[in-house]
Amino acid sequence: MALTDFPNQDFEKPEPRDVPEPPGSVRDRLVPPFRGNPLWGWLGPLVVAVFGAFLRFDRLGTPKAVVFDETYYAKDALSLIRFGVERVAVKDADKLLLSGKTDIWQNCAPTDLGPCASYVVHPPLGKWMIGVGEWLFGANPFGWRFAAALVGALSVLMVARIARRMTRSTLLGCLAGLLLAVDGLHFVLSRTALLDVFLMFWVLAGFGCLVVDRDRARERLAGWYEGSRLSGTGPWLGVRPWRIAAGVCLGAACATKWSGMFFLVAFAVMSLVWDAGARRAIGLRRPFSGALRRDLPTALAGLGLVPIVAYMASWTGWFTTPYGYGRNWAQATGSGPVFFVRDSLHSWWNYQSMVLGFHTGLDSTHPYQSQPWQWPLLLRPVAFFYESPDGCGPSKCAQAVLGVGTPVIWYGALVALIALVAWYVATRDWRAGAVLLAYGVGWLPWFYYAIADKRTMFLFYTAPMLPFMALALALAAGLLIGPAGARPGRRLVGAAVSGAFVLVALINFWWLYPVISAEIIPYDDWHRRMLFDRWI
Repeated sequence: MALTDFPNQDFEKPEPRDVPEPPGSVRDRLVPPFRGNPLWGWLGPLVVAVFGAFLRFDRLGTPKAVVFDETYYAKDALSLIRFGVERVAVKDADKLLLSGKTDIWQNCAPTDLGPCASYVVHPPLGKWMIGVGEWLFGANPFGWRFAAALVGALSVLMVARIARRMTRSTLLGCLAGLLLAVDGLHFVLSRTALLDVFLMFWVLAGFGCLVVDRDRARERLAGWYEGSRLSGTGPWLGVRPWRIAAGVCLGAACATKWSGMFFLVAFAVMSLVWDAGARRAIGLRRPFSGALRRDLPTALAGLGLVPIVAYMASWTGWFTTPYGYGRNWAQATGSGPVFFVRDSLHSWWNYQSMVLGFHTGLDSTHPYQSQPWQWPLLLRPVAFFYESPDGCGPSKCAQAVLGVGTPVIWYGALVALIALVAWYVATRDWRAGAVLLAYGVGWLPWFYYAIADKRTMFLFYTAPMLPFMALALALAAGLLIGPAGARPGRRLVGAAVSGAFVLVALINFWWLYPVISAEIIPYDDWHRRMLFDRWI
């Protein structure tokens, strides 16, 4: 089943009711039906997700080391689980953790800026999620990587289901999920206790909720159209639980890393544009004023207030314990409940301002830093881990975790994104626009920080872009295959090209696997897998 079987664009039609439409035609145009067996709509994505989960959980505790920035997040997560806030660990905390000891915290009295309070520069939600794995499986490499592997596998399932909903094709949905499952950078981040995979997860979840909300809103609009007199602006579409769920997810993205704010703002605008497009598609005379009057209030609640509540909730530990950095607990608790709230919020706001100053002034050099214009070409990946163990005979060994994407997927995604630009210009198809918007929001803002602030940045900042690269490739495959009514030769060639691309991507991932999964291999085998000198 091909993407263009269901041209899901928002076409403005003539004044409705002047010419009666066949029953169901408006509903089918607003919300194209799914075809095929609904059971396979779940079984196919689940099979792909299980495959992705196997890749991520297999040898998850390898390497038995504190990898790259795990030195911050594994300890902060354990501290959150024990104390509710991040506290300062002793000097040799990494070694103690790897030896099985967890008594790694400095002993001190709770004070605002004393040695107990750890100054952290990212919100706590991602670390809380890492901490859940440590609580379940212990403070060991498997424990602190468990949550990352779980959300990595779940994101494969979500991409497959989202792509299926966007294209009405289970095959294209599974293709998108499979490509995400075998992307090298997604694989590495799903096996490392960093925050970026959690940011990616919440951004994708928010996007998926809005795609479902789009369908649900259009179903309500179609029902109103079929049973009511047409008006200039159309109806209020009621409470929209999927939009509220999107607000929770996008608030959670901001509560993981502040860059989630880019997606929150962009997706909120996108959702309102979708509402206006739906009203225009049934021929309302004032679709945009209708969206502003009928949809904006609920959008402000779901994508404005709800994310703020979600973000604040992630700081519960900081508000309820005296150990948080800059907490000012003594002053806040000495003046009654009203002043407790006021002083606590004032202390919290000052802390947020300090963190903002840190991020805008982060310009120290790092051997693996890279610039945004280098990211799509994979010019400078990050070596998360490298050792030269014994065991390869006369040859030197290498054991590495290189944070790099699968080149076939990344370069193919560049071509697909360019094709989507041309497709959107020609058709204004909402799917191309949504994927291009999400990719651009994950990439373009970093140009400002690179040029204006000269900020230190890394390739893995692209984590939220990865699902939308997979979606772009799935949409491009649908364009290649063509609609059901296309010539059999075209569909055969399109299917063959798409299938060959997936096969080459699988081979490329298999070739990279030893150097992204910490397998011990001869040094020469490791070196052969370095595509560019700057990978070394």
